[in-house]
Amino acid sequence: MNAPRRLHLNTNVTGVGRHPAGWRTLANPKSIIDFQFFSTIARVAERGKLDAVFLSDSLALQGHASGPSQSFEPTVLLTALASVTQHIGLIGTASTTFNDPFNLARRFVSLDHLSGGRVAWNAVTTYDPAAAANFGTGAAPDKPARYARAAEFVEVVLKLWDSWEDDALVADRADGRYADPARVHAIGHAGPNFQVMGPLNVPRGPQGRPVLVQAGGSEAGVALAARHADAVFTAQTTLDGAQAFYRDIKARAAAHGRNPDHLLILPGLYPVIGGTLAEARQRKAEMDALLDRGAELAKFARALGVRAADLQLDAPLPYDLIDKGDRTDVSSGFIRSTVLLARSENLTVRDLLDRNPGAHRMLVGTPETIADDIERWFVQRGADGFNLNADVFPSGLEAFVDHVVPLLQRKGIFRRDYDGTTLREHYGLPRPASRYAAQADAVV
Repeated sequence: MNAPRRLHLNTNVTGVGRHPAGWRTLANPKSIIDFQFFSTIARVAERGKLDAVFLSDSLALQGHASGPSQSFEPTVLLTALASVTQHIGLIGTASTTFNDPFNLARRFVSLDHLSGGRVAWNAVTTYDPAAAANFGTGAAPDKPARYARAAEFVEVVLKLWDSWEDDALVADRADGRYADPARVHAIGHAGPNFQVMGPLNVPRGPQGRPVLVQAGGSEAGVALAARHADAVFTAQTTLDGAQAFYRDIKARAAAHGRNPDHLLILPGLYPVIGGTLAEARQRKAEMDALLDRGAELAKFARALGVRAADLQLDAPLPYDLIDKGDRTDVSSGFIRSTVLLARSENLTVRDLLDRNPGAHRMLVGTPETIADDIERWFVQRGADGFNLNADVFPSGLEAFVDHVVPLLQRKGIFRRDYDGTTLREHYGLPRPASRYAAQADAVV
C-alpha cells in the first residue's frame, strides 16, 4: 500500500522577515549580520520538525536605505547552520547566470557531506540588471538565453554529482587502494555554453545528489522543473490557480517518464498569527504603521513592469499596461499570481499593497484558521506543502511552530518527528543512482 501523503514545510528566510518594516520591531535591528539570529531561526524550525530552512538570495544591493537587504552568501551561512543543527534541511539559492557549474556542483556536494545529507540547491536564472553590472557581463541576458544556459547548467551539475558512483571511494588500507578508477567517470560535456570534462573532485554525497529545487513560474522555468527538479517553489494566490499549476507540472513530469509524486509543489505562504483574529490584525497593523508607503508603491510598480504613476491606489490594476512576459527584468510568475488574486477578488492597488503585495499568499488569522487553510490546499491538491514566510523572525516562526504545527500534527498530515536524517528522506524522495553506474551495468 502507498504511504499517506505528508505535508512539507520550509521556512523562507528573506531579510529578517517578509514584512518590509519588521526589522524596526527587533531588539537588534542589525540582525541581518548576526549569526545567532539565523541560528535561532534554524533551531526553531528544527524544533517544529520543519523540512528545511530556505535562504533566498540577491546578487545586488537593493532597498538598503529603507530596510535590510540579503547579506550573507547562502552556502557560507548554511555551512555554519549545519554545525548547530542535526535534522533540518538546508536549501541555498544560487544563480545559473552568474556561477560556474563545476564550482557550484563542488560547493553544494561539499556542504551535503558536511551536513550529513541535508542540502538542496535552489536554481534561479537572475533577471536583475544590477546583478549583471556586478559581474561585468554587460546587459543581463534575455529570458530565452537565461533559460537555455540554465537548462545546460543544471544538466552539467547533475552529471558532475553522478560522476562518482556510490562505492567508488574504497579507502582500502590493506591493499592501498583509495578509489576505484572504474567507478569515477569523466562526464565529457561539450555544449553551447559549457565544456566540462569532469569528474568532480569530491566523492558522491550522502543523498546521492543534493535535492534540486527550481523557483520560477515562466514557461521555460516550468519546463526545466518538470524535467529535472525535485521540488518547485512557486507563487500561488488562489486555490483554483494553484490546482491548475499543480496538475500541469505533475503531468509534464509524468510525460518525461518521472513519478509525479517525486516532484513536490511548494507555494509560498505568509501567515500573520494572533491568538484571535483581532490580535493578528493588530500585529500586522503595528508593522504596517512603520512602512514607507511611497517606497512600497514604487517597488510594486517595478515588479509589475509599470511606472508608479500608472498605479492609482483606489483603482484596479492597469491590466492593459502590465507586462505580458516579453521583458527580461520582471518575474512572470509574480505577475501572473498577482493578476489572478486581483481579478478573483476585484482588488484595488491599495488592497494588493495590503497583501504582501500580491506575491506569496498572506493569511491573517488564528492558528486554527491558518491550519484549516493549509489542510484545505493540501487535501485539494493545490500544494504538497508550503514555503512559510514569517512576517518577522524569530517571533513569526515561533508562533507558527508553537501554535499551528501542533494542529497540523493532530490533523494527521504533518510529522511528529523526523523519520530519517537526509533532506531527501524528509521530502519522501528516493535516493537517485548514478547515471554512470546504470550505464556500466548495462555494458556488463
